[in-house]
Amino acid sequence: MAIDPVCGMEVDPKTAKYKTIYGGKIYYFCSQACKEEFERNPQHYLTHGPQGMPHRH
Repeated sequence: MAIDPVCGMEVDPKTAKYKTIYGGKIYYFCSQACKEEFERNPQHYLTHGPQGMPHRH
């Protein structure tokens, strides 16, 4: 299992619909919202760890 770097949920890499590559590594996400949030500021999540589900404004 992989960990969604934004919200901390476990994600199965074999079935994950949402993923992106950053710094040569594949990251898996539970939702489009988490994927978009990570892509906006990937270094923040890699430095500080999961922050919970992203808030929509």
